[in-house]
Amino acid sequence: QVQLVESGGGLVQAGASLRLSCAASGRIFSAYHMGWFRQAPGKEREFVSAISWNHVTTFYADSVKGRFTISRDSAKNWVYLQMNSLKPEDTAVYSCAADRGLATLSTTPEYWGQGTQVTVSS
Repeated sequence: QVQLVESGGGLVQAGASLRLSCAASGRIFSAYHMGWFRQAPGKEREFVSAISWNHVTTFYADSVKGRFTISRDSAKNWVYLQMNSLKPEDTAVYSCAADRGLATLSTTPEYWGQGTQVTVSS
């Protein structure tokens, strides 16, 4: 089992920055690829970003590329999402996810956190 707990969400104005954090516990965190997803009201959950177990490879949705940065600290079992230049359309519940496969991470992750709300006002 891998337990994931997100933090760092909040209410900000457009153009501001936020850093989301995800604390992982349980199985060998360093062996898992990690990702972030978001779900806006009335919309399906969508992939935001992912980072490979060895920190080498990162992926971003086109909508956040150049504004968001994913990182991880495997020694401390944390994964982060730095969000800059936030837009009202970034408003959503952001959830952390973990999986041993990069392909499945982006579609049907094995483990999920409960999510943290991010609201961006115009």
